[in-house]
Amino acid sequence: MLPIVLLVEDDDAIQCIVEDALREGGFEPASAKSGAEAVTLLKSRLAVYCALVTDINLLGNLNGWDVARAAREVDLHFPVVYISSAAAHDWPALGVPNSIILQKPFAPAQLTTAVSQLLNERSAADLGRGGGDT
Repeated sequence: MLPIVLLVEDDDAIQCIVEDALREGGFEPASAKSGAEAVTLLKSRLAVYCALVTDINLLGNLNGWDVARAAREVDLHFPVVYISSAAAHDWPALGVPNSIILQKPFAPAQLTTAVSQLLNERSAADLGRGGGDT
């Protein structure tokens, strides 16, 4: 079974591109169109997501910053990759710690590299903590 990455993107064309990149990188994408939908999926724990890839500017009341904070409420070390065309300058102040931001447009390989890097860092941190969950 492939590791599942939760993708939050409200633009259909970009969603398809990112889903394809994740599949090519060995991940199974699960997509949400809004921040509220993503938070519901994260908190329901119906699926075990290994990482979050979220646009920052989303439809509805919740943006990507909000979704990432909700993911970190579920799991303090949840890997987060932000994708944005305009909000990268806010990342140092609004982004969660130990996250990565990719400026649109980006190469598909950059996305899978970013997700893999965060997963590898998390694995190393888990080993350092004795492998236990938080």
